[in-house]
Amino acid sequence: MHGILPLTILALTVVFWLRSRRRTAKLAAEAGGDLLPPERQNADLAFPDPEAEAVSAALARGEWQPAAQALAAAGTDWERRSYLVGIIANRAADDDTWLRAWQAAHPDDPDAAVVQADAKVSLAWEIRGGGWAKDTTAEQFAGFHRVLDEAREDFARAQALALPGDPTPYLLQIPLYMGLGAPHEALHELWSEVTARAPYHYEAHWYALQYWLPKWRGSAELARDFTLRAATTAPLGNLLTMFPLLNWYEQNDDEAPEAAYGWPEMTGLIDAALADVAAARPDHPRLAEVRHLLAYCLTKAERHQEAMEQFRQVDGYVDAVPWRYYTNPAKIYCHFRDQALKGTVRTR
Repeated sequence: MHGILPLTILALTVVFWLRSRRRTAKLAAEAGGDLLPPERQNADLAFPDPEAEAVSAALARGEWQPAAQALAAAGTDWERRSYLVGIIANRAADDDTWLRAWQAAHPDDPDAAVVQADAKVSLAWEIRGGGWAKDTTAEQFAGFHRVLDEAREDFARAQALALPGDPTPYLLQIPLYMGLGAPHEALHELWSEVTARAPYHYEAHWYALQYWLPKWRGSAELARDFTLRAATTAPLGNLLTMFPLLNWYEQNDDEAPEAAYGWPEMTGLIDAALADVAAARPDHPRLAEVRHLLAYCLTKAERHQEAMEQFRQVDGYVDAVPWRYYTNPAKIYCHFRDQALKGTVRTR
């Protein structure tokens, strides 16, 4: 009799455990039924952008006119303009046949000029590769610096042709300065040109933070001061409160304990970025990038329901930090998304 009771308890425990597993699986399936698997994630964009996708498709066919039309339509929306220039220039770095046709048709087109300059920078970084300096060959470095020097001339021409107030040919030079090892004084001068035209430009701050990080031309203190100054001076809705969070991720994520994302400092950074996201215009071209990083940080902080709110806004697109830092961005993205989903289900 005494031996039967423990067996009965064990059997009931197994039954309840299996029921709980089935219930959790059912809830997860219901909650995540519209989420996409890794093979259906777009690794070229951070969010659905029909115009950008149409432009890219046209450039793949050798047609430059849709690119020109998209840049003209962006007008003085400098955030949208630099975003589109980057997409178009990346295509030109692979094959610039259509760009040469564009320039032949419109020799002094400021849009074609800035695309050419930015394409040279993209090409230079492709030649260099993404490895550490010790893993980069002398031949790679030679090609890298040669193409960056050409880009300097192209940017000078793009600046001369640019519309008044356009920060694009200035801010897109920051990666060039980073690659050439420009001194701090030179970067400060360039930064003055950028901020005189667009003081709260997201992409400009993104590039500048990379310059100020210790892995490139700055230090932990310079990067921290830069991001805090941006976050405290920009009006909400410009998304610049994301940069202290990004800086923390860049410098600490690899070695930080799991619990670090729940520390009061991190909670404050995450909450500030969430408030900025809530205040941003829905069509801000960098809003999705902030959502991606927030989704990651919220998952690490075990704020799973809030993380899922961000994941659902961007699902299907994974070209953003932190996913793009991995060999298989879609796989890593789905791992964290599914972790947040399971955490959400457990709390129901």
